[in-house]
Amino acid sequence: MSLAIITGSTGLVGSEAVNFFHDKGFEVIGIDNNLRKFFFGNSGSTYWIKLRLLKRNKRFKNYNIDIRNINALTEIFKRYKKKISVIIHCAAQPSHDYGKNFPFLDFNVNATGTLNLLELTKKYCPDAPFIFMSTNKVYGDNPNKLKIYEKKTRWELRKTDKYYKGIQENFSIDNATHSFFGVSKTYADLIVQEYGKNVGLKTVCFRGGCITGPNHSGASLHGFLSYLVKVSLKMKKYNLIGYKGKQVRDNLHSHDLVNCFWEFYKKPRYGEIYNIGGGRYSNCSIIEALNLVEKVAEIKVKRKILKSPRIGDHIWYISNTLKFRKHYPKWKQKYNTKKIIEELIEHQK
Repeated sequence: MSLAIITGSTGLVGSEAVNFFHDKGFEVIGIDNNLRKFFFGNSGSTYWIKLRLLKRNKRFKNYNIDIRNINALTEIFKRYKKKISVIIHCAAQPSHDYGKNFPFLDFNVNATGTLNLLELTKKYCPDAPFIFMSTNKVYGDNPNKLKIYEKKTRWELRKTDKYYKGIQENFSIDNATHSFFGVSKTYADLIVQEYGKNVGLKTVCFRGGCITGPNHSGASLHGFLSYLVKVSLKMKKYNLIGYKGKQVRDNLHSHDLVNCFWEFYKKPRYGEIYNIGGGRYSNCSIIEALNLVEKVAEIKVKRKILKSPRIGDHIWYISNTLKFRKHYPKWKQKYNTKKIIEELIEHQK
């Protein structure tokens, strides 16, 4: 039987991957120590997801291991060795704000933790594809240098702009403010590529936009749409941080993302990178997301605009997924932003 190791197994993407690969017949080994509770408090805890996964999936085991702990990770890889068919690395310190406040923790989780997993893959299961959940924050604030103009509810590019259809993989990562989180994830992204091109592992970096879904334990500092829906339905005030609340995000459902993982697993490449997100098919500004929640849930959301943006935050970001779609033409998006919000609202009831 094939075996998948999934880090961050009780997070949004990891839990989606657990269910998906289990349903494909895999034995699934999860690695997750619920570090989100430390960052975001009880509202960010993913313990409830772990219980749900264990109940649903009979061939799933979850180990309470920190990916910074190379000795504990080694025991897992030694135990399963070449039985391991794929490594899906989703564990991370995901917050800009906490990255600045806890820089050593941020770097050790995102960078050193990734290096630990790559070395163990090289030693114990070098034929297994290594799928890394990277981020669009590798580009820092360079997207803010595009020729963006203001519309009523969003910032936007002209249709004649070369980046109108989205940011491509050759977009510069240099001469930019990244945030501490962005820097640690950029290191991880680059080292994953290097193990593909230099060492010969089958690696891929998925540079995600805003990934969301019903398993997202949204908190104020992480989980844009999930947290927005949660606050709105509780009739609390939602803070729009910077850029008049018109900053644009493309939104990809975790189910659609994990289908990307599956396509890569079936036909892996070496040291590959893909920008992955909702693209022009699924995107919105924060104001537009609030308006959509109001329309779908038939409520009125209190809102407050804060002038100062977060360091390294994007004014406008849409992923260009053409490269991935060319390499894997069978992949299709199922969810647009409206469908995602409808599902999030239904899940919160």
